[in-house]
Amino acid sequence: MSDLVIPGAEEVLPLNVFTEKAYLDYSMYVILDRALPHIGDGLKPVQRRIVYAMSELGLKSTAKFKKSARTVGDVIGKFHPHGDSAAYEAMVLMAQSFSFRYPLIDGQGNWGSQDDPKSFAAMRYTESRLTKFSEVLLSELGQGTVDWQPNFDGTLDEPVVLPAQAPSVLLNGTTGIAVGMATDIPPHNLREVIDATILLLDKPNSSVEDLCEFIQGPDMPTDAEIVTPREDIISMYKTGRGSIKMRARWETEDGDIVVSSLPHQVSGNKILEQIAQQMQAKKLPMVADLRDESDHENPTRLVIVPRSNRIDVEGVMNHLFATTDLERNYRINMNVIGIDGRPAVKPLNTMLGEWLEYRAETVRKRLQHRLDWVNRRLHLLDGVLIAYLNLDEVIHIIRTEDKPKQVLMERFELSEEQANYILDTRLRQLARLEEMKIRGEQEELAVEKEKLEGLLGSERKLKTLIKKELKAVAKEYGDDRRSPIVTRAESKAFSESDLLGSDPVTVVLSDKGWIRAAKGHDIDPNGLNYKAGDSFKLFVKGKSNQSVMMIDSTGRSYSLPAHTLPSARGQGEPITGRLNPPSGAAIEALIMGNDDQSVLLGSDAGYGFIAKLSDLQTKNKAGKALLSLPAGAKVLTPRFVTITEETYLIAVSNEGRMLVFPIAELPVLARGKGNKVISIPSARVQSREEFMIDVVAFVPGQSLKVWAGKRHLAMKLSDMEHYIGERGRRGHKLPRGFQRVDRLEVV
Repeated sequence: MSDLVIPGAEEVLPLNVFTEKAYLDYSMYVILDRALPHIGDGLKPVQRRIVYAMSELGLKSTAKFKKSARTVGDVIGKFHPHGDSAAYEAMVLMAQSFSFRYPLIDGQGNWGSQDDPKSFAAMRYTESRLTKFSEVLLSELGQGTVDWQPNFDGTLDEPVVLPAQAPSVLLNGTTGIAVGMATDIPPHNLREVIDATILLLDKPNSSVEDLCEFIQGPDMPTDAEIVTPREDIISMYKTGRGSIKMRARWETEDGDIVVSSLPHQVSGNKILEQIAQQMQAKKLPMVADLRDESDHENPTRLVIVPRSNRIDVEGVMNHLFATTDLERNYRINMNVIGIDGRPAVKPLNTMLGEWLEYRAETVRKRLQHRLDWVNRRLHLLDGVLIAYLNLDEVIHIIRTEDKPKQVLMERFELSEEQANYILDTRLRQLARLEEMKIRGEQEELAVEKEKLEGLLGSERKLKTLIKKELKAVAKEYGDDRRSPIVTRAESKAFSESDLLGSDPVTVVLSDKGWIRAAKGHDIDPNGLNYKAGDSFKLFVKGKSNQSVMMIDSTGRSYSLPAHTLPSARGQGEPITGRLNPPSGAAIEALIMGNDDQSVLLGSDAGYGFIAKLSDLQTKNKAGKALLSLPAGAKVLTPRFVTITEETYLIAVSNEGRMLVFPIAELPVLARGKGNKVISIPSARVQSREEFMIDVVAFVPGQSLKVWAGKRHLAMKLSDMEHYIGERGRRGHKLPRGFQRVDRLEVV
């Protein structure tokens, strides 16, 4: 590594050491003097310098507006040697009522809008002055409350921190990016913050939960709702980190959706653009039109027109909250420069506690400064009184002596300060002074001195004073909360199936494995046109926004969205183009429905279980293992079932054995072989001598038809007592003539 010789320095540093030191110095500068706010006044250096420069220009809330360029010139010329655009942008931010909860600058002209905060006019056009609220930061500035530091060229002094009368760091919040750290402090309501501060003043050991009885959460400069759960807000205040979620407020007017307030720093134009993009992409078929009806009386009024009055507007808004900036997350990172001069992420109680320490020290300095002035004034009045009582002699000494100050000091035992004050007083004023006036002022100052000494000597009295001043600030500048904190359900975007129409469809599968979907449920699958040598095999009725579930001969399940299937006007397409089943496997069952419906699955070996239809769902072209088949067994047709205490399952074998048992005895599984439904010897299943024909669900009031050829046997629950038993039993034989059962039918 080469060495670096620093011009004018004797020390030679290795380049890596110099680079590390230089970067560290730069990092500390950015952290402490650029990006992070101080806990005392809640301002970053550029903001503090702007406010101070405006106060020095006399731009109080009662003054006339002055060109912003004049202020920016003073700021960058005297205190902040950086770009004028950066200083002006910081100034604009403090003037925007939609950016700052309690603006510090009163602007005249174009200072941007919520739709486009950076659309403000150039500084040569706008005019500005401080707001009345800025007095919270500035009113005690000349009372010995702050430390001063030289400006960048050492020609002027500037305040290190402003003497804030309220916890401004929480009131307006701030964002900043330093080196290796950042800050994101949200705005808060002044009344809530001061109430919590007073609680901490009275009870220094108050917990975050105690403080949150007053501070409900952040209070943004917008009427949008905060939907973050209370426990998350308290956790954020405990750790100093977290996030806040805001949601736009809306209502319906004549069937239209009207958005009346947006989350903090969200543009209405951007919202309309986001919704329009979804409409163009056909992801919002339920929305017919958009309008922006915002004006001076209604700064935010976005109108969303549903396609019909049957549209679920709650569902539409939930989707928009999830997919647009109508709902927005804000990162919280309460990183500030503490009273020790070090940056740190602080919980709420620590932050308010440190601010109270800062405030107590500020008030002590103010009181001490006033006490010093009172003592000095009393001291001067003592000298003036002596001069008044000996006026002729004083005048004689001044007229005749070469060094009257020394003579006065020796003759009347005056201090140098008193002697200078007497000599600086005009004779005309001295002659007019009256002893009663001097003594009256002395008495008033003596009373004030006693009061000041009492305040400085008593922690209790000092706390009472701080509390009184905090209440005065809350009364003067406090307002109601703007951002209500409410409990709302989690927003959820529409799925692809939600966006599709729920039109009835019939999915048809041919014997050769060609699949298609026909509109409606009144389709005759046998009457459709099939390829030569092909014929109808299976069909299922469902809706266009559902998937068709398939089970093959090996027990694997597959699913395909119904709306993607080819029309039944043609002959369809081979299912192997969409799926990749095992060699030799064929689709044996189709089923469509809602994901939460219960399905009875089983094999003709006498095993089965209950699953949710969603358990059959898969995006894998090769499917998923669903049903384990014993040797020689085949898949039974899946059936929807309703699980109640009164539901029974009826299983019948091809040899006429029937078993009836409560559905609760069969387990609910996601996959597997299932449990034994009816007992059939495995050897007879493999040889196909005996197998389970079907298993169906049955509730009292229904009728069961057992078919054997063209004959059928109708049975009600009262006729089945002989066949009721425990799950997995052999069952009892049906009457003669039904020893070869073909199928079961429940009506």
